[in-house]
Amino acid sequence: MDVFEAVQERHSIRNYQNKPVPKEKLKKILEAARLAPSARNIEPWHFIIVSDREKRQVLAKGVYAKFAAQAPLVIVALGDKKASANWYAVDTSLAVENMILTAVGEGLGTCCVGSFNEADVKTALKIPDNFEIIVMLTIGYTQKKLDLSSKLLGLIRSRKGLNEITSGEEFSKPFEL
Repeated sequence: MDVFEAVQERHSIRNYQNKPVPKEKLKKILEAARLAPSARNIEPWHFIIVSDREKRQVLAKGVYAKFAAQAPLVIVALGDKKASANWYAVDTSLAVENMILTAVGEGLGTCCVGSFNEADVKTALKIPDNFEIIVMLTIGYTQKKLDLSSKLLGLIRSRKGLNEITSGEEFSKPFEL
């Protein structure tokens, strides 16, 4: 699978099989994060890999995060505010996207989770004050769900066209391809 195929294939997965992610695949995903670009090559990120059931229960307490308890792995992506005050969030997000695309290439599903109680997660995972939780990333093998409402929703959701998200030379000036 090439990178563009992974981009096209990627979608948010909220149902996972009860099957562990092989260490070789996890190592490749983490290596993809390590290789991400960062401002001044500071690499202001840290990733906590959570597989423990009880800890995943804490991570799943967010309003829209219940499925995090079901995922075999949750990677909590942290940005070091002290190391790179202006760019820690962008740099860490670039590393997370590398992980997502690598996971797709490895036949795994992912979902970014932004619904969490930062204080609870920081306490449970003993995260130092200089780190901010950027996102939690669930990873695992997709559980195919025969859910009619999900299928219908997938049919009616569409992506914006390039003409809706691009401009040429200045805002709202059409960009011609």
